[in-house]
Amino acid sequence: MTAAGDIVSLYRARIAEEDGAVKKDWGGRVSIALTYPNDYRLGMSNLGFQIVYRLLNQRSEVVAERVFLPEGQEMSLYLRSGKPLLSLESQTPLYEFDLVAFSLSFENDYPNVLHILELGGIPLSAAERTGGMPLVMAGGITTFLNPEPLSSFVDFFLLGEAEANLDPFLDAFLECNRADAVRKEILARLARNVPGLYAPLFYRAEYHGDGTLKAFSPTEDQIPERIRVPRPLDGGFSKHGAPVSAITTPDTEFSNKVLVEVGRGCGHSCRFCAAGYVYRPPRLYDDSHLYAAVREAMERTGRVGLVSPAVSDVPGIESLTAMIIERGGTFSVSSLRAETLSQGLLDNFKSTGQKTIAIAPEAGSERLRRTINKHLTREQIYETIRMISRTGDFSVRLYFLIGLPTETDEDVGEIVELVKGIRHHMVKESALRGSIGRIRLSVNCFVPKPFTPFQWFPLEDVQSLKKKQKWLKKALAKAGGMDVGLDVSRWAYIQTLLSMGDRRVGSILRLAHQSGGDWTRALKFSDINPDFFVYRPKGIDERLPWDFIDNGILKRHLIREHDLALKGEESEICHVGECWRCGVCAGPGHFH
Repeated sequence: MTAAGDIVSLYRARIAEEDGAVKKDWGGRVSIALTYPNDYRLGMSNLGFQIVYRLLNQRSEVVAERVFLPEGQEMSLYLRSGKPLLSLESQTPLYEFDLVAFSLSFENDYPNVLHILELGGIPLSAAERTGGMPLVMAGGITTFLNPEPLSSFVDFFLLGEAEANLDPFLDAFLECNRADAVRKEILARLARNVPGLYAPLFYRAEYHGDGTLKAFSPTEDQIPERIRVPRPLDGGFSKHGAPVSAITTPDTEFSNKVLVEVGRGCGHSCRFCAAGYVYRPPRLYDDSHLYAAVREAMERTGRVGLVSPAVSDVPGIESLTAMIIERGGTFSVSSLRAETLSQGLLDNFKSTGQKTIAIAPEAGSERLRRTINKHLTREQIYETIRMISRTGDFSVRLYFLIGLPTETDEDVGEIVELVKGIRHHMVKESALRGSIGRIRLSVNCFVPKPFTPFQWFPLEDVQSLKKKQKWLKKALAKAGGMDVGLDVSRWAYIQTLLSMGDRRVGSILRLAHQSGGDWTRALKFSDINPDFFVYRPKGIDERLPWDFIDNGILKRHLIREHDLALKGEESEICHVGECWRCGVCAGPGHFH
């Protein structure tokens, strides 16, 4: 069989293993290639990607098929055959779709966007695409934080949550598609009429002599100066019910597990967390939606993954997980808050054979946890650890950040002392049982994010981060009885560049692509100084590359939180509908 035939056979075999894939006839329908810029296994583990797939295919006028970045043998087959990248469902070349829609969750996947376009036979630059080529769009959380680094490669971005923006966009796009309009006219019509749609073509950036942004303005009439991000509130959020995986497959991080979203957004207001700000206000599903979604999941498979920024915050989570167990199923959770983890939930974890509990102190010292607004004390951490260890011999995974604003060497040293204290309490509580779980640490470098109080801070120097990593690893090794995982500080530099850069960073991204992913070469030979975006503290009054996006969050609130961080003071968590500090609950379509 030829390499091209092998690709088709591979995709057909993959589809045969799935449950829930949608195959439609293309006749008379708008074709959308829903594209995840990473491999199949990671893409199908992403609930947001699956939510969009379901919403698109609910429209009778649309046929949506999935496209992923090939890997390993699959990539070799493409390179041998010279065949353009194909969709999974019908094995159609990417360039034959009406629309290529990227779902973006991580800045580190941006290089893969360029790789996929090239594999698909689509010019990288939006300006080089002609009328017969598909329009290229992107959505997902990174796009409504800061889409600018990708602005020269993407025709338009759809900013915000899919439940709020997808139907209005599709209504407008279907009208445009029927009209015999040129590419620029279609983009202009969409930019003028679709809430949350940003077409970079119609905006001009001007710069001061020092390289900072002077102005960012539309170049044509009726194009909005600021893009207001629509929100699925006032009943619109849950009208579809609690989202459930559209497709199950053995080839994911969760292997045939059905994912159920039990809440969206987080009200704890950690100052480093972008998701905690742009998914405001935090929302929960009512019991009827939640139990219906879990029952649907249970009918498909006995394995359920509960997804939320803090599953332990969900009211009645003990009863919900108990129902799963009573029906003979098992469950796992995406993340927990140490101070809201209950004995009942722990008992349910034990019943399902769960081996690891993950909590995130983030910082070692009380002072630095106050600075980041973590709302978590050392005694709360120890009490949670004691409760975990009394319940069973769970291993504990601990998440920490280094390089946080105002961090000192003493703060880093406090990580070691905190972990030693955790170890002590685990040993003490487990003594009678005679067995103890392991401690696993995941230590990552802080990366500043737009729309957070820390957006004005730079990344700490990579060499300084490496020094802290080396010291931590050595100090924790002496303590013994734990596994330590450290991220690559160089990748924190790249992620900061892609997170905090403006449209000029697109040229560095192109260089990295042209050099086969050699970022060292791309950074060295770039005409743009990458350190300007990564290591330079930003002025509070400075115009930032993402300031044209209106996420509903008042900039003065972010400044106030920034100033409180410098004082090492905490602020209140979200009280949805009862306060108007950040602006979201008091804005258009405000939440009650």
